[in-house]
Amino acid sequence: MRLALFFNPFAYKLHEENLRVVQKYFGLFPPLSQAWVAAIAERAGHEVILVDARTLRLSKDELVEIMKGFQPDIIGTMMTTYMFRETLGWIQHLKKALKVPVVVGGYNLRVYPKESVVPEEIDFGVVNSALYTVPRLLEELEGRANFDTVPGLVYKKDGQIIQTPSLPEEERFEDYPNPARHLLPNELYAEFPTERKNFTVLVTSKGCPMGCLFCEAGRTLYNPRSPMTVVNEMEECYYKHGVREIDIFDYEFPCMRKRTLAICREIQRRKLDIHWACRSRVDSVDAELLQEMYRAGCRRIYYGIESGSQETLNETQKRITLDQVRTAIGLTREIGIKALGFFLIGAPGETKKEIARTVKFAKSLDLEYVQFSKLTAKPLTPYWRELVQRTGKDYWKEYVLGHVEEQIVPRFWTPLSDAQLDELAKWAYVKYHARPSFLLKSTLKVRSWSEFRRKVSAFLDMCFSQERTSKADPSFVAYGEVDETFRSQVRAKYLESVRKFGPKKPKAEKPAVPPGVTPLPTEEPMVSRDKAESRWLADRAVPLASTASAETSSSPARS
Repeated sequence: MRLALFFNPFAYKLHEENLRVVQKYFGLFPPLSQAWVAAIAERAGHEVILVDARTLRLSKDELVEIMKGFQPDIIGTMMTTYMFRETLGWIQHLKKALKVPVVVGGYNLRVYPKESVVPEEIDFGVVNSALYTVPRLLEELEGRANFDTVPGLVYKKDGQIIQTPSLPEEERFEDYPNPARHLLPNELYAEFPTERKNFTVLVTSKGCPMGCLFCEAGRTLYNPRSPMTVVNEMEECYYKHGVREIDIFDYEFPCMRKRTLAICREIQRRKLDIHWACRSRVDSVDAELLQEMYRAGCRRIYYGIESGSQETLNETQKRITLDQVRTAIGLTREIGIKALGFFLIGAPGETKKEIARTVKFAKSLDLEYVQFSKLTAKPLTPYWRELVQRTGKDYWKEYVLGHVEEQIVPRFWTPLSDAQLDELAKWAYVKYHARPSFLLKSTLKVRSWSEFRRKVSAFLDMCFSQERTSKADPSFVAYGEVDETFRSQVRAKYLESVRKFGPKKPKAEKPAVPPGVTPLPTEEPMVSRDKAESRWLADRAVPLASTASAETSSSPARS
């Protein structure tokens, strides 16, 4: 089959946690989730394209023309909760023009699986693991269309939305293929601190064992890839895609010390000249680990510091101390790695005075870069659960269903309004970056004209923008630094690669069964499938009588 994946541009939303100017300069990142889906489908023998319409600055009509040239059998994309309605608009445009099934996946499907496929233009939803669901879905679309046998799928049948059980065993992230970066315009990706080209992002683990109250990944199963698999992917990025800088997007990269050391030493053994960044807690690093990370190419660490108030850290269950922050940042800078800090604005009980204390604390750390985000009740966080309980309303669910327009999500834990938090966040940025000592050091560290222009533009936008509060902005364009002539050249090269597929081959008809010969069963042997999936299918094949007794015997366990 032919699967066409896309990643759409998106505007600035009222419920964003960052200021618009921060989102504008944050960067352009490859759509890694879709790239994994593409790799999984390719490994199963299907033809795939992945169109990053956001980075290529494509319109809906331009995307339609590309899709028409490819002639897909099915279209797919990722749905985030924040951008659900906007992505739906792109789906509606494509569905009307191409009239093929649409499958969606992503974080939003884990929170609102059935709600995500309510729109008539969406046919299927992948709830958990694309690793098992996508190949089986494509197989059924080619054959019997018995979607009840596809694990972790939501779909429509006879006017009802059906959700099949997921596989009983947790997926192994280790089993995923490397993302299909060969389908992406790798020359165009960058983030604000980028110093080398080409740039990409890497994910070496899923989940986070920590329990910070503001994070949607808190206390989720930690699922890492092995050191060898991680470095193999880095090596592929280096030699096949010309990557020289990587940002590791794990929630907490160094939390398994032995694994981190093994990754660093393997990078050194292979002599990969790659600079990379990662995210870390301050209590996950020590001098030896930081030295190994530096030798392996680590040049930036984004630390989740959150606040300069110990009371706020305790309230959000961050489980770190200010002394640990000072120690980690000092060691990082001493070894030669740039330290960057993430901070929250508007935590429970936090006052303007405490926010000022946080800014003062950040200045004392002399961080390379800071980010001040408004604490927001994201889906699956304890704050979200308490908000739903207090109000009896789930804003995100209503937004996904189209029952409400985008709006500011209430913050029951603070008397500060969203407009006040915007002002405080902007004040914090200016207060931190407008120091003469910081400006001088930043200027002396600039390595290129483009870097200088980017930093000056961001600073001026932050200081002198007339937009004092966040508001929806449909004309929002992220990271406009890339030269449009160069972007056009990359886009032309990319579109040419899409045309290589040519016209679809007609489906081969199955040979007729000669008279007197018993036809082979249409169900393929169980042994050809993954063991976990085979067990799942076997469980669903229990005779009705056995199912009834199983239901009866298990009923006390549910109470």
